[in-house]
Amino acid sequence: MPSIAAIRALNLSRVPPTYIPVGVFVGGTSGIGQGMAEAFARMTKGRANIVIVGRNQTAAEAIIAKLPQAAESKYEFVKCDATLMRNVEAASKEILAKHSKINFLVMSPGFLSFKGFDASEEGIDRKLATHYYARWKFVDGLLPALKSAKDAGEDSNVLSVLGAGRFSLNNAAKAAATYNDLMMEEYAERNPELTFSHASPGPVATNIASSAQSATMRFFAPVINVATKVLATSPADCAEYMWHGIFSNTTGAFRIGSRGEEIGKQDYFGDKEQRKALWEHTEKEVRTSSS
Repeated sequence: MPSIAAIRALNLSRVPPTYIPVGVFVGGTSGIGQGMAEAFARMTKGRANIVIVGRNQTAAEAIIAKLPQAAESKYEFVKCDATLMRNVEAASKEILAKHSKINFLVMSPGFLSFKGFDASEEGIDRKLATHYYARWKFVDGLLPALKSAKDAGEDSNVLSVLGAGRFSLNNAAKAAATYNDLMMEEYAERNPELTFSHASPGPVATNIASSAQSATMRFFAPVINVATKVLATSPADCAEYMWHGIFSNTTGAFRIGSRGEEIGKQDYFGDKEQRKALWEHTEKEVRTSSS
């Protein structure tokens, strides 16, 4: 595996030189999503359109204020609580109204919870909403712009990041990971000209414990955050590895490991019939009154 310095150099060499790329970062106000948005801005030297999607406008504005500036820079925030599908639909429409092409859709929304089933007002478990259903719906809603980018001869990539900093009850975590695998495979089969990747980045030093629903977890967050900074990959390095994974893949569906490597069918569950059944279930589950 190349060093992180070599990975950074490789990533820089793969930045599209002939057009201004558009990157949409769902969950980009913190953690891995923030790291990937910041890395994208650095790699392009600000010659990019970056859309940060999340709940925390203050955090987004602070991130945007520090991004490199160029004449072509266009940075914006779209507010969205991804636990609700109607919000995802509204955010997708807002993005499409401003961007007819999207080159990179990166999704990493999530929160720390040890609750069991925790229904939103739409009846969907809030953890699975952010870890799976909202991601499916964002891809579905933004597909026209992703296809337009490909039709123009540009990059068109979708990445769902799940794993580090996305803790929940074990059965929910396993289900979401499997759902993401099956989701990416089905999207790739239906859209063979595009690239769909699901990444498991391993332990990453995010501050997710600070925003945990549990008061006890928030109390211990300073200790947890210090420990993860010592033992885990930094969000900045993780972002470089994830971008390496994106740039290394061609069209189709891929599963990416913690260093951006393709991991094939390692710890894979499911088959084609289950994939189709999940798709049909998801279409019904994410449907809103305006769909």
